Amino acid sequence: MTAEYRIAEDRLGGEPTLAVSAPDDSARVVLALRGATLLSWQVRHGAAGPLKELTDGYRDEKELLSQDGVRAGLLAPFPNRVADGRYHYDGHDHDLLPGHHEDRTIYHGFAREAPFELVHTTATADSARLLLRTTSVRPERHPGYPFALDLEVEFTVTARELSIEIRAANVGDTTAPYAAGWHPYFTLSRPIDDLALHIPAHTLIRTDASLIPLPGEDALLPLDDCPDMDFRAPKRLGDAVIDACYADLTPGADGRIETVLTDPATGEELRVWQYGGYMHVFTGDTLARDRRASIALEPVETMTNAFNRPEHLAALDLEPGRRREFSFGVGYAASGS
Repeated sequence: MTAEYRIAEDRLGGEPTLAVSAPDDSARVVLALRGATLLSWQVRHGAAGPLKELTDGYRDEKELLSQDGVRAGLLAPFPNRVADGRYHYDGHDHDLLPGHHEDRTIYHGFAREAPFELVHTTATADSARLLLRTTSVRPERHPGYPFALDLEVEFTVTARELSIEIRAANVGDTTAPYAAGWHPYFTLSRPIDDLALHIPAHTLIRTDASLIPLPGEDALLPLDDCPDMDFRAPKRLGDAVIDACYADLTPGADGRIETVLTDPATGEELRVWQYGGYMHVFTGDTLARDRRASIALEPVETMTNAFNRPEHLAALDLEPGRRREFSFGVGYAASGS
């Protein structure tokens, strides 16, 4: 009988987790049910080498609960920031931070802390699929977001790739603003300064000092005019400090957009892929732990503060009874593979 992928329940302190292992132990993934959060993704390096950690996730329960750095957080119903925690939608003003008068920073939505449950698994000799769901996004749960969403996240694990699809269904009576994304940190076991990055983008989103995009067309900066931030040709990160969104991404023949992180010394590659959207890059300079030890390569459906940008409203609209999907993932290639 052919061996299949194994899926086991485990815990990170008091937090329930799921561990997924390949039949030959050549790949291992650990997910926390809180936020459907990827904690670890390990792949065998070489034909018979050890497992290699490729993500820089939360290491213990305290880190997971703190959400510091939003390590591998699923970003919904909005990615990145909403300016001043306020937005206007469908004729109504909404305040995501009622009662807050000084620190008005809110970012990355509610899904990353939501309680998910495992509803279905499929295991074969070649892959494992896990479907997780939460019904926690309801009007009474989140100030300033009076909409009802059911969220599903499907993870597919294979020998060298991790695929994710996040799906939102509007189960309420009114159209909801919605967009999704992912906030993973990747590592190739060396400082990011030594790694090379390739982003198939033609435009950089310009922001103010609070990382909020400038109004209208002023936010769109052609990368021809910003060579220091241009990674259309792969180049070494060096001491570049980046917390920026890239737009006008060019897909390959299969429709996938691929952002590639490479270790020139070994030839190893991580290919972060997505269907549509934007790529947000963060070099981790302000992390509380291990600054610049990993890099966040974030597939997102919209730019920062899309809830306050009229040109994005039609794309945000999720009507009652409708569902939207956003697919992304990452693959690993060892030198010569």
